[in-house]
Amino acid sequence: METIAREQTIIRFRKEVMERAKYKAKQQGKSLNAFLEEIVGAAVMPRIPKLPEDFQIDPAIERFSGIMPEPTKEQLEADDRLAYILGKGMPR
Repeated sequence: METIAREQTIIRFRKEVMERAKYKAKQQGKSLNAFLEEIVGAAVMPRIPKLPEDFQIDPAIERFSGIMPEPTKEQLEADDRLAYILGKGMPR
C-alpha cells in the first residue's frame, strides 16, 4: 500500500460552516479530514480520466501527431493538463 505524504495546516472556518461539514462527513461515514480533502481536492485537481494501460491510439488519429508543433518546456510547466495529456507530466 502506497503512503501518501500529507501536509498539516490550519484553516479557519465560520462556526456554522464547520458544524455543517462535520455533519456531512458523519453522514457519509468519513472523517472530517477525509471529507474536506475530497471537497478541496475535487475543486483543485484536474479532472483527467486515467486511460487503461493497454489503451491504443487509433492509427488514423496518430497520423495527426506531426501536424501540431511540439510544446516548449515553458508551456508544459505552465499547463499541467497539457503535460499530462502528452505524457510528459503527472497531474498535481
